[in-house]
Amino acid sequence: MAPEDGSEALVERRLAAILAADAVGYSRLMCKDEPGAPALLHKHRSEVIDPAIAKHRGRTVKLMGDGLLAEFSSVVESVDCAAEIQRTMAARNGGSRGDRQMAFRIGVHLGDVIIEGDDLYGDGVNIAARLEGIAERGGVCISRQAYDQVQNKLALGYRSLGPQHLKNIRSRSKPSPSRATGWKFPTNGRRFATAVRRTACGLRMRSAGKVLLW
Repeated sequence: MAPEDGSEALVERRLAAILAADAVGYSRLMCKDEPGAPALLHKHRSEVIDPAIAKHRGRTVKLMGDGLLAEFSSVVESVDCAAEIQRTMAARNGGSRGDRQMAFRIGVHLGDVIIEGDDLYGDGVNIAARLEGIAERGGVCISRQAYDQVQNKLALGYRSLGPQHLKNIRSRSKPSPSRATGWKFPTNGRRFATAVRRTACGLRMRSAGKVLLW
């Protein structure tokens, strides 16, 4: 709502680390087991994701079907949380039969967000969501802004994903080079890198995306 004096309302913003997560193949699971899929998703959220977010001093901003958005004041905590979620989910899936397995993709970005009540909007949120779409099954993809803050603070390794274009992420000025960083579990104990290239309208996330290993 605009102020009574006719001036423009100030938009409230803050810098935040945003984590976006989404269940992989959830529609397929729903087709196979409509009552069981939501129950399984709720179980993983309540036993794995929610405790990890709370442990790392984050908050769940909103749930979106099979996805969620979380906010952290520390990007180190957000990336550490993402790694913990994926480690725990890998262990849980390893002990479950195929039809009871569920995997997540996670994107993390450090950026400016718009505050509206308890909700968050803006490019900071949108970039995290697009990075989640780039991440592999069971993996994490983080932006250069996040990587610059965590590279020497967490016991994780990094490997490049190459140039990225994020759909519908636009810059009002000339976009500066950005790095996308991705993380995935090494399933066979060897290092690996997966090259991902996408062309779409929007800000180019360039070079030095990484795969986190330990």
